[in-house]
Amino acid sequence: MNTEPVTLSEQAARRLHAIGAAEGRSVMLRVAVDGGGCSGFQYRFDLVEDAEADDLRVERDGASALVDPISLALLKGSEIDFVDELAGAEFRIRNPNAKSSCGCGVSFSI
Repeated sequence: MNTEPVTLSEQAARRLHAIGAAEGRSVMLRVAVDGGGCSGFQYRFDLVEDAEADDLRVERDGASALVDPISLALLKGSEIDFVDELAGAEFRIRNPNAKSSCGCGVSFSI
């Protein structure tokens, strides 16, 4: 059983390394939850170089993702993943707290 509040998948870690290598700098993925979207909440993803003092840092294989304390409450137990499908490539959250989500996979409700 996973005891981490949020985890980073192997695929997401590989993608963050690839982005950093392509840009020639070290990047971290900031994951946040904002109000709005089709289902009440939506995920926001940003690439950043620096963490805020109160961020949770999630690490795997030398790659890092950051989650702010307010978003963490809605993301507990989630996995940050990266998928590369025919429809497109994107970071995706596998959130066990989401009761429903819209077709785009970016919006959810609790």
